[in-house]
Amino acid sequence: MPLPHASPRARWSWLFDQPYLLLSLTSLFWAGNAIVGRAAAGQIPPVTLSFVRWLGAFLIVLPFAWRHLAKDWPAIRRHLGLMVGLSLSGIAIFNTLQYTALEHTTALNILLFQSAGPLFVAIWSLILLGIRLTLAQALGILVSMIGVLVILLHGDLTALAGIDLNPGDLLFIAAMAIFGFYSALSQKRPAIHGLSFLAFTFGCGALCLVPAFLWELSARPVAQINAANLGSLAYVAVFPSVLAYLCFNRGVQLIGANRAAPFFHLIPVFGSAMAIAFLGERPQLYHAFGYALVLAGVIVAARKPKTRLAE
Repeated sequence: MPLPHASPRARWSWLFDQPYLLLSLTSLFWAGNAIVGRAAAGQIPPVTLSFVRWLGAFLIVLPFAWRHLAKDWPAIRRHLGLMVGLSLSGIAIFNTLQYTALEHTTALNILLFQSAGPLFVAIWSLILLGIRLTLAQALGILVSMIGVLVILLHGDLTALAGIDLNPGDLLFIAAMAIFGFYSALSQKRPAIHGLSFLAFTFGCGALCLVPAFLWELSARPVAQINAANLGSLAYVAVFPSVLAYLCFNRGVQLIGANRAAPFFHLIPVFGSAMAIAFLGERPQLYHAFGYALVLAGVIVAARKPKTRLAE
């Protein structure tokens, strides 16, 4: 841990070398995003919510990133196709599909289907990078996924058979497949500063949304300006955007996409904990059992694989 008299920069440096903490914070912020996104559904059109989110995040990051961005611009230009692809998949398309899905399904279903995230990351890691899951990673993902189901289905796993898929659910599954692609592809990102990466992808992602945003303005009622909507926009611009992507990208950079992906399973854990803390839901035995399974699975899946000694 940093010394009490350590400078703020030293403390931040320590934090950004802690992948498990960074990825846990990411899951916390994204759990809030599902809840806020569901609350905003019907109040703020999905493309508007996504566009304002990323434009706001870009404007927040830019003052801190512009010097790094200027220095890294030659590297970004050399990998422009890759950077645009990351902006489209992980910023513009994924989040717009998520907010669109939340207009047609529940936050509970969104939290449930997010548990499929590690599987999509594993598939894309194999296709794009030739990286296979280890046995421990596969076992950990399975255990933590069972824990997610225990929490979301209130301990009754047989209730899974009663879930009916609606268009919103299918749309979000497609969104998770796209984010799995982003997670795996981000390991090929050029060696640029983290703030340069955020600034470019946020700005490019927002720019890619402009045509859809203009179409939505003409096709749907404009969002009302009120305290609730402004609060939702402020939250999604800061916590699940700037802070979460900063933590997630650094976490993947430190331990790789396959080891980072099981932290998706912490999202419903945090979501249910928020329901207990803020919505008055009473904690039950299945919460404790599900939390234990999720945490055990994440610990197993995120452990660094043992390397064989050279013979």
